[in-house]
Amino acid sequence: MNLQPTSIPGCVVVRPERHADDRGHFARTWDGAELAAAGLDGRVAQCSTSYNHVRGTLRGMHFQAAPHAEAKLVRCTRGAIWDVCLDLRPGSETFRQWHGQTLSADNGAALWIPEGCAHGFLTLEDAAEVLYTITTPYVPEAGRGVRWDDPAFGIAWPAEVRAIHPRDAGYPLVA
Repeated sequence: MNLQPTSIPGCVVVRPERHADDRGHFARTWDGAELAAAGLDGRVAQCSTSYNHVRGTLRGMHFQAAPHAEAKLVRCTRGAIWDVCLDLRPGSETFRQWHGQTLSADNGAALWIPEGCAHGFLTLEDAAEVLYTITTPYVPEAGRGVRWDDPAFGIAWPAEVRAIHPRDAGYPLVA
């Protein structure tokens, strides 16, 4: 695995090192020891998938409140998405800043979302599927979110939002 830091501390692009031959390719997508050596949480508490029928589906911006804060590795296993990490850590030098990354089945890249950051994505193709590897179990009472289109964050989504859950569209603005 190749770990590439982003402008958000703790947010890392994880690129698998693909070993290809005439059959296809093989790549390691999770290595707890390697993640821990890079200062990331190498535990796996839960894995989840999200299937999205149409291009333009937006999911986010979600996080879990302390003491149930979670880190997650997000990978697109079918199609393509624009994945976003939003820093919501008040003491962070990048508070309210974001990093966006195209993740696709073709490029194999994943994005590590650290604790204290919100996560969301916009599908760039129909039938996009996303795999989440998460460090902390889901606790419904700890689930939180912020508005995907809040001017306080200025996230530059690359395409029109065509499908969004009412909860995600209805989070209040922070200002």
